[in-house]
Parts: sequence; structure tokens; C-alpha cells
Amino acid sequence: MNQPQLTAAQHQARLQNVQTAENVVRSCLRTHRVGRYLPGQVTYNVGDYPVPFSIRPTEYDDTLLASFAEGGVELVQLHEEWNDSQRVLGADKFTSHDPEGLRAFIDLAHSYGIGVMLYTSTGFFEATDPEFQPVWATGGTHLVELYFDYARCSPACPEWRAFILPRLERILDEYDIDGLYNDVGYHPVCLLDPFPDGYATPGPETETCHSAFVDLVAQEADLVHSRGGVYKVHVGGAQNRGLDNSVYDYLWVGEGVVDLHGLREATKDFSPYVVPCLDQSHGPLDNEELLFLHSVPYMQFPLRVDGRPLTGERGMAPGMSYRRGLDCWWTRHMHAIRDERVRHPDGPYSYGWWDSHPGRAGARDVWLEHLRLYRPMVTPGTRVWLELQDGDVVSGSLPASVIISLFVNDETYLVIANVGSQPQTIHSPWVWRNRRTDERLGQAFTVEGETLLYLSRDA
Repeated sequence: MNQPQLTAAQHQARLQNVQTAENVVRSCLRTHRVGRYLPGQVTYNVGDYPVPFSIRPTEYDDTLLASFAEGGVELVQLHEEWNDSQRVLGADKFTSHDPEGLRAFIDLAHSYGIGVMLYTSTGFFEATDPEFQPVWATGGTHLVELYFDYARCSPACPEWRAFILPRLERILDEYDIDGLYNDVGYHPVCLLDPFPDGYATPGPETETCHSAFVDLVAQEADLVHSRGGVYKVHVGGAQNRGLDNSVYDYLWVGEGVVDLHGLREATKDFSPYVVPCLDQSHGPLDNEELLFLHSVPYMQFPLRVDGRPLTGERGMAPGMSYRRGLDCWWTRHMHAIRDERVRHPDGPYSYGWWDSHPGRAGARDVWLEHLRLYRPMVTPGTRVWLELQDGDVVSGSLPASVIISLFVNDETYLVIANVGSQPQTIHSPWVWRNRRTDERLGQAFTVEGETLLYLSRDA
């Protein structure tokens, strides 16, 4: 998002608004000044690897990317379907099985002003790959699902670093991409086996301190940032494993998490910018609005799972060995998606690993509507006061179920989330307008249970 060029009047309004906020907010969870921030992010499915497919964009992709650009999307990430982790399509984990198709997709996204980042991992590597060295995975822990047997390679292993980092650099230089996404493949269970004699780490290694891991992630971040790119990290669940925004631009959380309340509480103190993605593969939410209720008040905006519809065929590709058969939850999930496509060929569709089945009709439109409301609140230079605790923005004490955050630039915005089930009445010395309905609320209004309000201060 480019820095807006304000008029003198807008600069005056911004300075006055910030000064007023500084005077009326006495305490809050934390404050932040928005800089470079791309809130509209999509993980975009391009195919059902390991079934052969082309990444070359179709008319469907053109139409969808155009609609994303119009809606304010600025970044898409391609998951591991862009490469060939199992070496069954003529490439490998660090090269595309369809390089010309990938370049055409990137060019199309760029034509709409959308950046593209590619999946990488500083930890996961196929244990049956001819280049795999057992010394890399000192903890002996593997992720065995679907068709893959991923070793978790040790961040303290110098041989692994010497192998992985040049290949990550080559990805950046080979494709005209805008960043990398790191699915770190790290878990402190690796610490149950001591590092071999002779391994050096830049700091202590304990259940809560992961110095070698943080250092390796930082090295990949340096490769990305030296080329002006964007760097996103995913640790798993609601974890950051000691990472903060001195290393990442974005932290993706939520895989394997089905409790929105728990995800909110676990991640609300994480460094900006957090991109939550509730794992709906275990079933769809009853109310799509809840994704935003629990994230927007903490300056988090959900990742959209989208792209080409899943067929489920990645769970039944001919010639592939499914290592745990139907004992693997993901294999069963893909079979269920395939069965759903047969029963309902016209959708609604599932679009990725963390999407629900059946798909959720209208979910994309809801996401785009919230993005439309959210983006003006987080333009560069915006000052944010998250989770107001004491001050004069509202009158009286707040119930524990109500979360209020203030976003201030040349306009003053307020988000109010009632995460409880009962309505709550809010009193404020200021007059507010509901940005979603354009209703002038005045100084006293009710927030229904499980409801998020986007407000602007009204003159």
C-alpha cells in the first residue's frame, strides 16, 4: 500500500486527530504505527499436485485476479503445488514443474498490481529424496501424511544450512517473485535429541529459546529483504517460536486451530503483522463474520483461502504411495472433497488445505467486504491503539466481552467487537457513524452479541 499524499488540510486533520487520541487514551494493550502493510492476502491454489496440471493462467484465473485487484488484494501466495517435492513431474522441491506456466501466472498477477510469493521451508524435506542426508534431521521427527515423508531438518546443522540457503536464493533469482513464504517445519520436540557434538548455536536451546531456528529464519529473511521482497513465516498452530517482526513481515497463524477465542487470545500480543487463518478443514463456521470479529480489533486480517477449486485428486493420484492410507486425516479429507465435487459439481467449492468441505457460498464476498472496510483504517502513517483499557473514548467501564481499538490518521476510526453473546450498550463523548450501514449512531448505541462494528467519528 503506497503512502498516500495528503493535502495540507489532511495533514492538519491527521496531526489534530493523533494529538486528540494521545490525550484521551490513558492505557491500552499496545500501540503501533502502521508502515508498509499489505492486509489483503490470498493463498491461491493452482492445482492438485501430484496430479499433473498446468500453472499457466486460464480465463478463470484472469477473472478472479482482476476481481481481487479491484477488491484491494495486493499479495497472493502459491503453496507447494508450484514445485515438485516428490520429483514425479520432472522437477524438484526448489524448481517448478511448469516454469513457463508459473512465469505467465506471475506476469498476470503483476499486471493487476498483485505480488506473488512462493512456498519454501527451512525445515521440511522429503526423506526419500535422493539428495536427503540423514544427518540433517538430528531429532528424528518426521511429518508423514498423504504421499510425503517430510523430515524436520535441524536449524543447527551446518550441512543443512549449506544445502538449503543457496537453493532458496536461487528461487528468488530464478522467478520474478515478490517474496517467500516459509513453512518452517520446526518443532521443539527436536530438542529431545541433543544436537550432535560439534554443533554450535548462536544462543541457548531450550523449550522456550530457539536460537538456531530464529537465526536460520533470519538468514532467509535477509535473502528476501535484500531483494526488496516480502517475507511470511508459518510456525504452526498459534505459535511464533520466538520470532517477531525483526525477522518477518507477516506471521501466519491458525493451522490446526478451530477455536477462534483461543486463537485470538494466543496471538493478540504477537508482533505485527499477524495473518490468521482459522483451519476450517474440520468443518465450516456457522457464521463467516466471526473470522473478522476475533481478528480485526487486534490489527489482524484473515488470510483468504482461494484460487482454483480443489478436486481432491491430490489424495488419490495414480502411482503415488499414500503412506498411511486412510489412517491419514488429510487423505480422508481429500477423498471427502472429491466425493463432494461428484455430488455437487457446481459448488460451492473448497479451495485449499485449510478450507472447509463443503465450501462456503458467499465467503469470498464477505471477505472482500471486510477488506474494503479495513484497508482505509491501516493506511501508512496510521496510529493504532489496540484494546483500549482506560481513557475517554468511551464512558464507563467496559465488560470483558467488548474489545475496542482506535485507528487514527486524517480520519478517526473505531472498531468495537462484542465477542460475548449478550448485547452491550456503549456510551461515548464523541458521535460515531456505522461505516457498514452509513447510519449515524450518535453517542450511545447497542452492540449485539458476536458483532463487529466499523465506526468513523462523525463531525
